Amino acid sequence: MTLSTILHGGVASIALPLTLIAGLAGGIGVQAGIWPTSAKAGIAPATITIPRGSFDHREAGEFLRAGFAVDAPMVTKSFSRPLEITKYQVSVASYDECVAAGGCLKRDTQMSPRADLPVTGVSFDDASAYARWISEKTGEIWRLPRDEELAYAAGSKFPDDALGVDPNSRNPALRWLADYERESSRKASRIADPQPYGSFGENENGLADFAGNVWEWTSTCLRRVSLDRSSKTISDAESCGIYITAGKHRSPLSAFVREPKGGGCSVGAPPDNVGFRLVRDGRWYAPLLFAISRRSM
Repeated sequence: MTLSTILHGGVASIALPLTLIAGLAGGIGVQAGIWPTSAKAGIAPATITIPRGSFDHREAGEFLRAGFAVDAPMVTKSFSRPLEITKYQVSVASYDECVAAGGCLKRDTQMSPRADLPVTGVSFDDASAYARWISEKTGEIWRLPRDEELAYAAGSKFPDDALGVDPNSRNPALRWLADYERESSRKASRIADPQPYGSFGENENGLADFAGNVWEWTSTCLRRVSLDRSSKTISDAESCGIYITAGKHRSPLSAFVREPKGGGCSVGAPPDNVGFRLVRDGRWYAPLLFAISRRSM
């Protein structure tokens, strides 16, 4: 018996039990009513798929070194499977359908219930409730994207938060000045109201309207990271009542904020509006995560 035969047999012996376990878990989940089923399937949102790959990404959060704010580090993010994300932000009509079904709270904004207009005036909690509702409606697992997933899909339209200040400088005025100049350039949009789908074009991946005048919720919690002189992490505190939104720039917002221009933005120029889009989670264990989150509510 050759080594390759032995290894092949070993892999097969492991893969078969895993397949049986996954199948058994799926059957139990359906019978228990915790798995979304195809019997409840509805019309899924239009999506685009970005192939698996890697990219350089500036981490989200607040980074300090020796007590002074510094640019977040660039890291390489890798995706081992394709990323499927909604082409457009969730619409007013679709969100209102969730409200009518009792799955979502009524939005704050006075907007026409159109199917081609992104919903705004919704909080992180509202967006999460919609994701649960559409998952049950379609029989698929939908969730808010993580910051790096939205960045991967947004491609060249995703903002770089770096100020470019020398991290070794102990003069806070340099960073304050750079931050002031950046914020001064972030003027409110000439058209402040949300616009119909396609108004802000598509990027190289086919993602529509990113970095227009609607910022988007992500499921990434705000991090406050302290670094030593060699940029190694001393402490890393995560605040999961505050989440990263992204558009023309990134802004941390409290989970309950619906109107960012009302003072909900933690730092910097507030977003014009805030809405969201969703990722379809095709991982085999995604239904289990969905069930756990639903049962813990």
